[in-house]
Amino acid sequence: MARRSGRRPGNQDTRESILEAARAGFAEKGYDKASIRGIAGDAGVDPALVHHYFGTKEKLFLAVMNAPINPAELVPQALSGPREQAGERLVRMVLGVWDSPAGAGALAVFRSVLSNEWTARLLRDFVVTQVLRRAVRELSLDPAEADMRSALVATQIAGTIMARYVLKLEPLASASVDTLAAAIGPNVQRFLTEPMPEVFKTE
Repeated sequence: MARRSGRRPGNQDTRESILEAARAGFAEKGYDKASIRGIAGDAGVDPALVHHYFGTKEKLFLAVMNAPINPAELVPQALSGPREQAGERLVRMVLGVWDSPAGAGALAVFRSVLSNEWTARLLRDFVVTQVLRRAVRELSLDPAEADMRSALVATQIAGTIMARYVLKLEPLASASVDTLAAAIGPNVQRFLTEPMPEVFKTE
């Protein structure tokens, strides 16, 4: 993305320019490698303006994703409590968000992933950096197993979202959150905390 010349004044156009540059930067470089300074340069603004509008890189990323939740708040809440019930609480949290009014925006993003590679990259980074990494920290998982555990948990969560909200498979689509949390939670729990085969461990 070509850098724009000059510096923009603080207005709505500036905010949108920052979001546009951030969207491209996060999709191209990923959350970890994208920087506030680089995004500001691509937007043609001073980095201080990025902080003024969005605060941190994490909050800028959430704005880019139009995220219906702040994982920094919800993931620790979902995983606090008895460790052996963490899987069920995580499923309940995700379905609660998708069943809420905020779920419409999340569904739009999820649908676009199916046909847009850049959106897929953004959503992948969102899930990995904002949700799964937090779950790993909250549960103090073995670093050698954390990536595989996170990926396996994602198969359950993403598969459930696809079947319930996109494909609308019955009776899954009309089942209550309690029913699905009780049915899917044990699978998520197994991937989170039960012993993993050695082949899945990484150095």
